[in-house]
Amino acid sequence: SGGILDGQGTRLWSCKLHARKDFPVGARNLHITNSNNVAVDGLTSVNSQKFHIAVTGSQNVKLQHITVHAPGNSPNTDGIHVAKSSFVTVLNSTISTGDDCISIGPGARNVWIERVGCGPGHDISIGSLGWRFQEPGVENVTVKRVPFKETTNGLHIKTWARPSLDFVRNVLFHHVVMDGVKNPIVVDQNYCPGNKNCPSKASRIKVKDIRYKSVGGTLR
Repeated sequence: SGGILDGQGTRLWSCKLHARKDFPVGARNLHITNSNNVAVDGLTSVNSQKFHIAVTGSQNVKLQHITVHAPGNSPNTDGIHVAKSSFVTVLNSTISTGDDCISIGPGARNVWIERVGCGPGHDISIGSLGWRFQEPGVENVTVKRVPFKETTNGLHIKTWARPSLDFVRNVLFHHVVMDGVKNPIVVDQNYCPGNKNCPSKASRIKVKDIRYKSVGGTLR
C-alpha cells in the first residue's frame, strides 16, 4: 500500500534512443510473478527502465489507485503488462508513459480494466501475439470507462503474421472516451514495428467475439 518506485531510467532510455548496442537489459519497477492473491493499492511508479509493473504467472491480482509516469519518448516503458495470468483487475488508475499504458500478452485470461486514464502513451493493447507457434491465447477481457488523451492509438489488437495456436476471444471495450487519439480502434494482424525483418506468412491467430460499445471522442 502506497509508496513510490523510481527506476531512474533516463540514462538507459538515452542509450536505446541513440541505437547503441552495449546498453544493459534494464529492470522493471515491480514484477509480480508466480503469485496468488496479491493487492497493490496507491503505488506510484516513475521512470522505470522497462515495464513499470508486470504481472506474469499469477492469479487473483488487484491493482488500484496506481499512478504511472514517464516521458512520452521513453522506450519500452509499458505501464502495466499482464501475461500468463488470470483474474487480474486494474481500477481507478492513471498511466502516462512512452509505450502501452496497459499491454495484455499471451495467456492473459479474465482481465478487468476500469476507470484507467491513458495518455500520453501508445494505447491499451492486446498483443503482440503469435510470435511463437505454441502460445497460450487471450480471453475474457473487459476494458470499461477508460479515457484516452493524446495517445498514438486507443484500443489495439496486434498479432504477428506467423502461424500460431494463439487466439483472442470474448473482449469487451465499453464506454471509452478518446481525446486527440490518432488511431482510435486498430486490429492489426500483420504487426511488425519499424517494418524491419517482418514475417512473410499470414497470421493464423483467430480473433473473434470482440465488442465495441459506446466508444467516442474528439479529434484535434
